[in-house]
Amino acid sequence: MKTAKRLLAGLAALLLSQGPAFAADPKIELNLWTHEDPARSVLEKKLIQEFQASNPNVTVNYVTYPSGKIKDIVVTAFAANEGPDIFNLEIQDEYPLIANGRVAPVDLKAVGAANLGALTSQYSPGILAPVTEGGKLYGLPLEVTNWAIFLNKKIFRDAGLNPEKDSPKTWEDVVTLSEKLVVRDGDIIKRRGFDFRYPYYLTQLVPMVEQMGGALTSPDGRKAIVNDEAWIKFLTFMRDFGPYGKNLGSPTYTPARNAFNGGKDIAMAESGLYQEARILAANPEFYNSGDWMVVPYPQFKSAKKKVTGNFYGHFYMVNAQKPTASQAAAWKLVAFLLSHSEDYLREVKIVQPLKKLLDSKTFKEMPYSDVFRKDLEASHSVYYAENSPKVNDLLKVAVETVMLAKVDPKQALETLKRNLQAALDDQQ
Repeated sequence: MKTAKRLLAGLAALLLSQGPAFAADPKIELNLWTHEDPARSVLEKKLIQEFQASNPNVTVNYVTYPSGKIKDIVVTAFAANEGPDIFNLEIQDEYPLIANGRVAPVDLKAVGAANLGALTSQYSPGILAPVTEGGKLYGLPLEVTNWAIFLNKKIFRDAGLNPEKDSPKTWEDVVTLSEKLVVRDGDIIKRRGFDFRYPYYLTQLVPMVEQMGGALTSPDGRKAIVNDEAWIKFLTFMRDFGPYGKNLGSPTYTPARNAFNGGKDIAMAESGLYQEARILAANPEFYNSGDWMVVPYPQFKSAKKKVTGNFYGHFYMVNAQKPTASQAAAWKLVAFLLSHSEDYLREVKIVQPLKKLLDSKTFKEMPYSDVFRKDLEASHSVYYAENSPKVNDLLKVAVETVMLAKVDPKQALETLKRNLQAALDDQQ
């Protein structure tokens, strides 16, 4: 009997000495929601399979939504306390979730970082500022994007233009070239010279105002609209560009970057480096023809300072309402995905702004990557705040009423200024 007791005691001591190694890892199920991108989905599904093979206790449900719908889907889910474990949106749409405490700070241990400084030092300066609050980091960039001008060289040549020599350097050039390149059937445009990315008013149009010395808000974010004259000039420019002016483009047409991929319906469009993958997927013949090029973000002739297109980021974030173990697993998965930055660049043409990636041979060999890098180095982040989705909607009203409803630019500015000030006051 004593021998049996001694054996049992020894076994118990052995089990205790092994600690958690004898305890099965808890089963964790992660829901990851992201925007549709066929090339990225192929890559991420493959990487997730690798992650699950190395972490058999973790199951990942990978769900994609259309780019135009995912913001509303994510916001609605969080409002019902049913948000996913991991998600990404554009920073101007994600930031309200940081401000409202719905996002968990990055788990430094789970992502393999010694400390916050060691992690942030891997990225280009300023890139992580939009997701840094109170000394904590709340997201890691899946991609950071700035826009330049994609140009169809064949359309230029067919119109008697030299694409290299005649490519636009100013917004006035864009208009002049568009007048030479546009093809209409009556008032209906059949081929555009250029058109804007209309849903993205914060990203695309605010830099144009900044070039002329204006700003969306005062530096402290309390006063709406800086430099009325710059804003009126900008809104007048948009009115004159639209259907009741020179009739060169409109929010009612097929989005410009989608039309560009076809190779015949528009000569110039704004987009990021990722557009190269979209062209290749949609129209390999056009991509391989060499009949396209990329030039820097235009400046106004009257610009008071050089301002390139604002950059924006899609940051992977983790739901703060999930259990601690799920959060740790989620950050571990995010870190694993983002450790393949060169794969993302090669296969999807999206840029994770890691210093080592921007200095890599892979990045430097990407067509026109130098154009995007130089513009990115001169840019700043898109406006982000708790109210940024509302601000974008206010800009949409101002721009589209002058273009489509014949509203006077001064009147549109007065309405924008009043409503934006109210939105800023509500946020104080």
